[in-house]
Amino acid sequence: MMMQLQETTTQKNSLFNAMNSFIGAVKNMDQTILLPSLLRDVPLDEDSQMSSLKSEEDEGDMYSYYQLLKSIRGEIEWGVRHGTSDETRKESMKVTRSHSSMSMSSLSSASSSEEEDEIEDENLQSQFQYHLTGLQMVLSKLTDQANSLTKRYKKELGIGGWGQ
Repeated sequence: MMMQLQETTTQKNSLFNAMNSFIGAVKNMDQTILLPSLLRDVPLDEDSQMSSLKSEEDEGDMYSYYQLLKSIRGEIEWGVRHGTSDETRKESMKVTRSHSSMSMSSLSSASSSEEEDEIEDENLQSQFQYHLTGLQMVLSKLTDQANSLTKRYKKELGIGGWGQ
């Protein structure tokens, strides 16, 4: 028999819940938008949330952003594509090599090594918290934008009240 855990306020703000919300919003968007090609050449600028997506070089349209949201969902669900992971692996190897050469030189001073480890541990924790907070904020914005794109599609087709 499984015990159900009560969801606390901190669990509601977890990375896991942020990812699930985003994935759910993109699945809803995908199920609602039956003809994604209708999104081609529809500018993002009409919706204030969506207008923040445009870069200075690229005007973009709703279709390209629809594809982007689906791609991000796929990367969350299935991991980053192999080509990108190969590049990441090469970069991490470079970082590991530079850290290992630095650590060889630091072996000479054992007393300062303990202090450096404590500082590094604090650094890792603060870096983790910083990136976790950033990831949660990005997922929250992407979730809002997936919901906004879905609403905009319904508006464009004149089916604003359906499914609500």
